[in-house]
Amino acid sequence: MNNFLFVAAENDALANCKAGGMGDVVRDVPRQIAAKGDSAHTVVPSYNRLHKNGEFLMQLNFNLRGVLYTAELYKVTPKKEYDNLSYYVIHHPEIEAGDIAHIYHNDPEEPFYTDAIKYIIFCTAVAQAVKQNAFGVVDIIHLHDWHSSLILFLRAYHPDFSILKQARIVYTIHNLAIQGIRPFGGNYSSMENWFPDISLDYERLLDYRYRDCINLMAVGVRFADAVHTVSPSYKEDVLKPSDPPVFIGGESIEYDLQVAENEGRLFGILNGSNYKNIRKAKTGRLYHNTIKAIFGWLQEESKKYKSDFLAHTGEKIMTYIDEKPKFIVSSVARLTEQKFYFIKHSPDAFVQILKKLEKVNGVFMLLGTGAPEYEEMFRKMSYEHKNFIFTNGQSEDLIDSIYLESDLYFMPSLFEPCGISQMLAMRNGHPCLVHHTGGLKDTVQHLKTGFTFDGHTTEEKINNMVDAFDIVLDIFTNDKPQWKKIKTNAKKERFTWEKSVSDYYNLLYAITI
Repeated sequence: MNNFLFVAAENDALANCKAGGMGDVVRDVPRQIAAKGDSAHTVVPSYNRLHKNGEFLMQLNFNLRGVLYTAELYKVTPKKEYDNLSYYVIHHPEIEAGDIAHIYHNDPEEPFYTDAIKYIIFCTAVAQAVKQNAFGVVDIIHLHDWHSSLILFLRAYHPDFSILKQARIVYTIHNLAIQGIRPFGGNYSSMENWFPDISLDYERLLDYRYRDCINLMAVGVRFADAVHTVSPSYKEDVLKPSDPPVFIGGESIEYDLQVAENEGRLFGILNGSNYKNIRKAKTGRLYHNTIKAIFGWLQEESKKYKSDFLAHTGEKIMTYIDEKPKFIVSSVARLTEQKFYFIKHSPDAFVQILKKLEKVNGVFMLLGTGAPEYEEMFRKMSYEHKNFIFTNGQSEDLIDSIYLESDLYFMPSLFEPCGISQMLAMRNGHPCLVHHTGGLKDTVQHLKTGFTFDGHTTEEKINNMVDAFDIVLDIFTNDKPQWKKIKTNAKKERFTWEKSVSDYYNLLYAITI
């Protein structure tokens, strides 16, 4: 039996511990490993909340900043229990909940400052837990994004954690654009402050653009035994330099990724989708669940600043309870540049789409929260366009209804390491309209399982996006047999974790099965 340890910032196997697709992966992969008969342990930060109903296991004592830190390890109960699979959180008062999904901090003036502090404490506590045999003898440690990459620094340089050298360490990149860059010195969140007794190997740790800083994403790529991108096409993308906004590639780490590729350490394996244990959702609840979510948000103190807008959305929804639209386009996403750059760059293109929808009695439903400028843009559009319904919040029930009852799922991502939303929409038999990039290339085939657009310039991509929408509406309106065939093909597609984790064993974990 192999013994695995997964270390990440989020894990959707636990309640209220997800901000994005990483949470889905950290939920599903250990389950698949446990199903194979191996032993898996997952550990995430407590964020001062997830430990409260947990079972205290042990204190973890370690030195940081020249002083003794004491963290606590708790075993916690997941949403669903599985054999061979255990869940843990690490509590320390400085590992605080952030303002993004109560996980990540948003530090506009000094990005990653607060997060760097809490994940340095978290990673060092995890290393101490391994040293104290909290998870048994660990064979494979699987790290996710920059939040956990410090464990590779500790393995390479920290004399207290030489035990980490006994494990194979795998590093998965979920979003290469977020790199956890912090100064080497002169700052409370700097490496010299937290590790004053370690002689830093500046050349191996530095960011090529900011040579006085460590790049924690690059540390993961440089020091891991295997590096993993979450789709084959995204792997090909990140080996090339970025040329924003037309092309998002290696984001200054392409040289390190090229080295990993030449050394046989870089692998592109598509994420799977969970086709089992799907939350129960009923058709016909879309508008009911929208109203229910809005009433819930209106009672939250944190939503008071946009209560007028939520009431506006609720009033708009009431129109469609009796007069149902004939075509529903939807999107569920964090409102960020990655997801909606094309619309921010050209709001007129989105208005064109709404007007085209209006002609077929269609609506566009968008659910999400995110960057203030994107929220403001979509709120303004909602006031101006009757058939644009923007639900500015988060609700699992409503998300389920959107995936279940949409006719088309819209995903114009500037770049996409893998994407889970398109898989969830296709799982329900709904075609997607996507930008032909990253993992979207590997999952959506134009005019076979969905619709794609691309181009050589930003303007060309945006024009092609609108043209592709015309193709969607033309087929839906005038060629029902082809529309039905595309829907059927979308539903038949299977991106299973069984296949993906089999590739993990062979390529990432170097275990023959």
